[in-house]
Amino acid sequence: MARNAPKLTHLDAAGRPAMVDVSGKPVTAREARAECRVRFPPAVAAQLRTSGLRGPKGGIVDTAVVAGTLAVKRTHELIPFCHPLPIDGCRIAIDWHDERSLRIECAVRTTHRTGVEMEALTGATVAALTVYDMCKALGHRIVLGPARVLAKRGGRRDFGETG
Repeated sequence: MARNAPKLTHLDAAGRPAMVDVSGKPVTAREARAECRVRFPPAVAAQLRTSGLRGPKGGIVDTAVVAGTLAVKRTHELIPFCHPLPIDGCRIAIDWHDERSLRIECAVRTTHRTGVEMEALTGATVAALTVYDMCKALGHRIVLGPARVLAKRGGRRDFGETG
């Protein structure tokens, strides 16, 4: 391996899975933004646009925002090596990206020793899963993704623009 090459952080010296010890890291303000897309078949997208994003199960966007927010707060219960974090803020925005796709963005903030990228990704993807659940009665050819981190701030490495 090249000198100073990135290494997997969730493995111990013997190569076994392990939670990262963050006790020596400074407490700093940290935030992350992630997104996930939901692409609908043309007829489903047209029906959702006509209905104002209300489906047979009710208000799609409102339900997805609640589900994504709950997921952010429970990320450590879903992903084995995520630390439980105090969530200082969570914002989920959902809007049309194009004629057939919704864009779901989740922004999360904390003041802690580790970042919130996983929380932002979890919030965006669970909101997308909720949209699928709310809309599957209209058709099962709904596609989720891509999901990705857009930006992070705090800790050793920042990238993208947060805020």
